[in-house]
Parts: sequence; structure tokens; C-alpha cells
Amino acid sequence: MNYTLHQLQVFLKVAQLQSITKAASELHLTQPAVSIQLKNLQDQFEIPLTEVVGRKLYVTDFGSEIAKVAQEILNQVDEINSKTLAYKGHLTGRLKISVVSTGKYVMPYFLSDFLKEHPAVELLLDVTNKAKVLEDLEKNEVDFSLVSVLPLHLQVEKIELLQNKLFLVGNSEKQFRKQAYDKKLFETLPLIYREQGSGTRYVMENFIQKNKLPVRKKMELTSNEAVKQAVIAGLGFSIMPLIGIKNELMDNDLQIIPMKGFPIKSTWHMIWLKGKNLSPVAKAFLQHLKSEKARIIQERFAWYEDYA
Repeated sequence: MNYTLHQLQVFLKVAQLQSITKAASELHLTQPAVSIQLKNLQDQFEIPLTEVVGRKLYVTDFGSEIAKVAQEILNQVDEINSKTLAYKGHLTGRLKISVVSTGKYVMPYFLSDFLKEHPAVELLLDVTNKAKVLEDLEKNEVDFSLVSVLPLHLQVEKIELLQNKLFLVGNSEKQFRKQAYDKKLFETLPLIYREQGSGTRYVMENFIQKNKLPVRKKMELTSNEAVKQAVIAGLGFSIMPLIGIKNELMDNDLQIIPMKGFPIKSTWHMIWLKGKNLSPVAKAFLQHLKSEKARIIQERFAWYEDYA
């Protein structure tokens, strides 16, 4: 046996994603490079690690066992690197955070100064929908998660970061009055939804059901950016988080339509499993948030308060 750490890293990513294409993207490698590393590792075993059925890649039972061992080996390597840097007086290790898709407009500002102060810390930031964020948290695969809707089925601890405000928005082709409209306006507006599992979708549907609004569902899209572009193109209207449309409002690509009962408000919370044994890096980041949160909000999100 003469496999390398790089081969184990590549195989582990392929096993996790069950896709050479996705693994190549996450590892910032070409697909041929990933395929070569996978083949070089496979050549050292008589039993297949993976198999392709109907053009889809699957990990064999044997491959799953090797992936588990590969994860343990790579974790030990990370620990060796961390201990080496720790002896040099540096805070080091991995900080794993999952955020809902619109959280990508929030979390980087709370991370920036911390990562500059501790350059040896490696950040793993996964941006996905609410369902996947909570799944990762429940499996204890991340240190923290950023959500705007707190989970009811998990026992978590939390720290409040920022208010989340959602407005009804459209493009700038049609002029709307400044006085707030009655909710009956929804009868005339084709609405664009986020996909099931999205936190924005959850808040939007909650509001619609609570107010018994007769809405016209136009389409469903799988990202905040896709919804934004569809609204700008005039395909419909949507209820969107203010945090993600700052530039479009300033450039007059989008407009907020004044509507009674808006904005819909929730709160961005960073959460972690209750009783979780936080790593030194996670503890340091949590302390950073507690001491610097007010300053970060004042410096980075002052514009946000202009929209009531």
C-alpha cells in the first residue's frame, strides 16, 4: 500500500458527494485530476471502492468503510497541524459553520475581523437551505449554524445577531404609490417563491396563511439570487429579505412596495447544540461575537435601520 493523503482527501470528498464533478468543484481541481487520484487509490485495492450504475456513481460498502478510516486519518493530520501551530502560540483549528442561503449576506461580516486576528484558523462555511442547515446541526457536523427561524425539534443555545426584515418587492417598471397598500393587492400580483425547505419560503408562507391572502403563485426557484433576477426581469413579485437586495435597491433595479403588515420581521440567530463541547476555536469565535457584535452591526449594517 502506497496511498497518499491527497488521494484519501479526494476519495473522501467523492464519497461524501457521490460525484466526481461536485468533488472537483469543492476541491478546486479539474475532473480529470480527481479521476486520476481516484484511480490511483483504487489500483491499490482488489475490491472496488466505487461503482457506476446508469451513469451515476455509487460508493460500495467497502468504499464506505475506507471513507470512514480516511476521515479518521485526515482528522489526525489536522490535529497534528493544530498542535504544531498551538505550540507556536497561534489559535488554530477548523471553524465549521452552516448558514441559510440569505445568511451569506450576514455571516461574513461577523467572521472577517476574527479570521484576520487568527490567520491559522481554517473556515469551512456551507451555504445551503434551512433544511440542510438543520440536518448538519442535528448530526453535529458543524460548530454553529445561522438561521432566521429557530428549530423547534432541537435543543439549542443561541446568540442573537441581527434582525431579519422581509419586504414585498418588484422591479422598477411599474410605479407604486408611497402610501401602504391593503393586502388585497396580493390578488393581482404573481408571486415567485423560494423552494420547499427554505427559511424565506417558511416565513413567507406563514405570513400568507396567517393573513389568509389570496395569492397567485407564479413560479418556484431554488435560490435567493434566482428569485432576485426573476423579479428584476419582470417575471413576478416576491417577498425577499432586505439584507440581500441592498445593491439592487440603490441601483433602482428593485423597489419595495409599501404594504400593510410589512416588513415581516424575524431574527438572525447563530445557534449550536445544547451541551455541545465547543472546540477552542469555536469558543474563541463565540467570545468574539459577544464582545464585538454591537460594533460590527454599527459599522456594517447602519444602512439597514433606514428601512422600518
